[in-house]
Amino acid sequence: MGETPGNGETPHVTRRTLLGGAAAVGAATLIGPAAGLAEARQGSRLVSSRWIGSLSGTSAAILAPGRFVLAGVEWSAPPRATIELRARAPSGSWSHWVPASVLGHDADGANRRAGLFGEPAWTGVADAVQVRSNRLVDGVRVHFVALGAQAVRATSVRALATPVLDAGPGQPPILAREAWAGGQARPVHAPTYGTIDLAFVHHTVNPNGYSAAEVPALLVSIFNYHVHVRGFWDIAYNFIIDLYGGIWEGRAGGIDMPVIGAHAGAYNAESTGVAVLGDFMNVVPSAAAIASLERLLAWKLSLHGVLTEGRATVVVDPKSAYYTPFPPGAHVSLPRIAGHRDGDSTDCPGNAFYGQLPAIRPRVTSLAGTAARITAGTPRARLTGGGTVTVSGRLALLSGAPIAGALVEFQQLRGVGTPATLATTQTAVDGSWSVPVTVTEDALVRGLHRSHPAAVSDWLDLAVAPAITLAVASIAPLRVTGTISPAKRRATVALYPARRTTGKPIASKLVRVVAGNFAAGFASVRPGNYVLIARSAADQLNAAGASAHVPVTIS
Repeated sequence: MGETPGNGETPHVTRRTLLGGAAAVGAATLIGPAAGLAEARQGSRLVSSRWIGSLSGTSAAILAPGRFVLAGVEWSAPPRATIELRARAPSGSWSHWVPASVLGHDADGANRRAGLFGEPAWTGVADAVQVRSNRLVDGVRVHFVALGAQAVRATSVRALATPVLDAGPGQPPILAREAWAGGQARPVHAPTYGTIDLAFVHHTVNPNGYSAAEVPALLVSIFNYHVHVRGFWDIAYNFIIDLYGGIWEGRAGGIDMPVIGAHAGAYNAESTGVAVLGDFMNVVPSAAAIASLERLLAWKLSLHGVLTEGRATVVVDPKSAYYTPFPPGAHVSLPRIAGHRDGDSTDCPGNAFYGQLPAIRPRVTSLAGTAARITAGTPRARLTGGGTVTVSGRLALLSGAPIAGALVEFQQLRGVGTPATLATTQTAVDGSWSVPVTVTEDALVRGLHRSHPAAVSDWLDLAVAPAITLAVASIAPLRVTGTISPAKRRATVALYPARRTTGKPIASKLVRVVAGNFAAGFASVRPGNYVLIARSAADQLNAAGASAHVPVTIS
């Protein structure tokens, strides 16, 4: 499980937006081998569903609209029902029963969809399912996911994700998103960024007997379920590890960045999420998968300057607190390497896997070795276009010892997961660094120390308001002129009584801006003392802006 969202989470959220084997790790794939995947193609219709309604006991065979490879169950009540499904191969043989009511959670942002959703099951190629429940359940619907063209073939693309940064034990080989998404499984929303205080470990509740060749198709199917059934922006997890030890880039946005996932409700903006592909309630992951998990966690946490041992105090996001056993806004102490169940009301990552975490944590700490942390900040909360601000920070080991004379790159995020280095500087004796920046538009910036021990700061959101001037051109009639830079299409000029500049104005005018210039007039203004303010709304390039307060007396 683990698809708990960033549903309205706000802490730190920016506005931007093969080794080993699996023979002994559990049940086989429900039905089919990889060779049959082409049979499950349905053109562009990847997701379909069948309505069942109320269910008690075992359903008849439910024929899908077409052949599929993954299925999940939705229902309306009760939340604690036990629902299972099995799938029928085109040959007519039925699989064993698997859990279908392991609760997933809501989507990113405001995309929440009513209903209860179980985690989907990878079936291999199938054409029908049966569903059974231990009690009467209402509003039952089965969702089916077929394969797109990009997932039918076992992709030959095995490019590794970049950048490669030497943190902790060194960056493990991470298969780039292209290796499974093939340029087709595209997010429906730009990534958002938070911070990383801890890592959550998950399992996906898929049967364990998949082949290495099936992994890309399995990931694409999970993506399609998350996005097209659940309404997520992208696949929920930041990283996925298969039972052969392969590490896969999950949610888009950059492996070296604090990308907000949809994996641990109430904590997504404060964590990274790693899922091992399989079901580990009763069996443990393969040795290859656990070894890859340990190295990935040691690298990822070290890169962000996070201790791998001990506990972190995080705040339960009030909008998603219903996923947790804690009250909204509670300050909760969780392990730095947490099982999903440590923070949310779930069995994830499975009983057998969860029992391995106490042994995994010290091995991660041993791998992490010497790690560093770099910070970035600015003393000014509000920036105005065209001005210069100094971004500064400090580079030090996690012990607190400064790293002097180190090269720091000052980077700006341009495009999805594409940082550009704008300047370089060296740290002082105390590890401090600073870079002056002239800003005209909003920007995400950070500090990067590339050599060992590599470290990245959180993204610093520079919210830049346009520079707005306002002047009185005449008193009778009252006319004003102004400028706005960078230029916007519209500005609002508001007239307030003296000593009040908030609330409803006496009068306001929405005016057109031409080449950065605007003008407005107010008719029939009574004698008295007033204040004029020009404002611009926030857009994709700038924060909301406002001019200085301009007093005017009408006699």
